Amino acid sequence: MDTARLRGAFAEALAFVLPVECAGCSAADVSLCRTCLLQLHAAPSQQVIDGLTVRSALIYDGAVARVIRALKEDGRTSLARPLGSALRDAAASWDLDGVIVVPVPTSSAALRRRGYRVAELLARRAGWHPHRCVRATRRTADQRALGIGGRAANVAGSMRARGVAGARILIVDDVVTTGATLRETARALRAAGAEVVGAVTVAATPRRISRGRERRGPVT
Repeated sequence: MDTARLRGAFAEALAFVLPVECAGCSAADVSLCRTCLLQLHAAPSQQVIDGLTVRSALIYDGAVARVIRALKEDGRTSLARPLGSALRDAAASWDLDGVIVVPVPTSSAALRRRGYRVAELLARRAGWHPHRCVRATRRTADQRALGIGGRAANVAGSMRARGVAGARILIVDDVVTTGATLRETARALRAAGAEVVGAVTVAATPRRISRGRERRGPVT
């Protein structure tokens, strides 16, 4: 077992022996209370970013946002299971027969900080077998501090894919904000000869909704 998996397993084991609180509402003695768990049931929405169809299970707000942050920043990897289930439901209307699932690449800095790859972990908890066929070719700044234009410029041309010529690909990520990372991942895959059928994320930020750039409602 590699170091990242050991760290993830250790974090999950700690949840059973140390006092915990709900990741969504801070209720005592439970990792995720029933009320917050119900808020993680997928209500898929869809948007199109430069021709890339992106389906998201949830809205990144309230308890959903707190649970995702707990997974990403607090090492609470057990939360990947309900989030992975929502991710799978968001992609349910796609025919994934013969499709390769590719998570957005994790930066070296993020991997060192967390000890695991968030998008890849979520894909596994969704029941898929993710392939690491996209890698970063240069360092980029932390996207959280950047606006729409800055995010796009930050990641433009920063990725390269290999071994995917002729493959049909579904991209996976945790949250879509401006879509810059998904756009660059799709570009790299297409440049390597792949067909990108779409992307799926656990959540989409309210920012995109408030600007009217997301088409909400049932995914068909």
